[in-house]
Amino acid sequence: MSAPSSPETSGPAVLLVLAGPAGSGKTTLCERMVREVPGFSRVITTTTRAPRPGEVQGVHYHFFTPEQFDERVAAGAFLEWAWVHQKNRYGTLASSVLDPLAAGRSLIINVDVQGVDNFRRAAAANPLLARHLGTVFIEVSLDELRRRMELRGQDSEAEIQRRLQTAERELAEAPRFDFRIASRGKDEDFDALVAVWRVVQKRVAAGA
Repeated sequence: MSAPSSPETSGPAVLLVLAGPAGSGKTTLCERMVREVPGFSRVITTTTRAPRPGEVQGVHYHFFTPEQFDERVAAGAFLEWAWVHQKNRYGTLASSVLDPLAAGRSLIINVDVQGVDNFRRAAAANPLLARHLGTVFIEVSLDELRRRMELRGQDSEAEIQRRLQTAERELAEAPRFDFRIASRGKDEDFDALVAVWRVVQKRVAAGA
């Protein structure tokens, strides 16, 4: 199978919000959209968890202490934030989304399903966000998720079980998303995401 061609950016800006279980490949999809679609940027979210090996401050996440995170919450700086796995908090600063959209730049972001729900609430009160937003869920079977996590070799069996339990709850949320991509492979998933992007662009243009 030949590699897909790199699409060129044209048309109105969009905000693609991706979610899916751990191991669904959503982070890889975000990175590939930024790398292969000119003019696309990845929204850098914030987290209170510690950096993993190889992660860079301001590139993969904005790593905040709990106290720093609390300060932003109190100031109303977040567009959305949520607890994840009851251990750490993740959030998206409003300025990192609304300013680029207003300037006509397309964005992509990978968040937890709780975060997507908060995006929906924010969009209900913000016409700019509502117009440009498209939510996408990456679906993967529990058996396939286990295989991917075991292959990655970064998690203990207890952690894999916990993540699978979380994944089961997340998969139940899939019908609430604008689009669903049944994961089949890296290239197939990327092609499907590009197709979703084009559909959202047309919807934004129609509402202009």
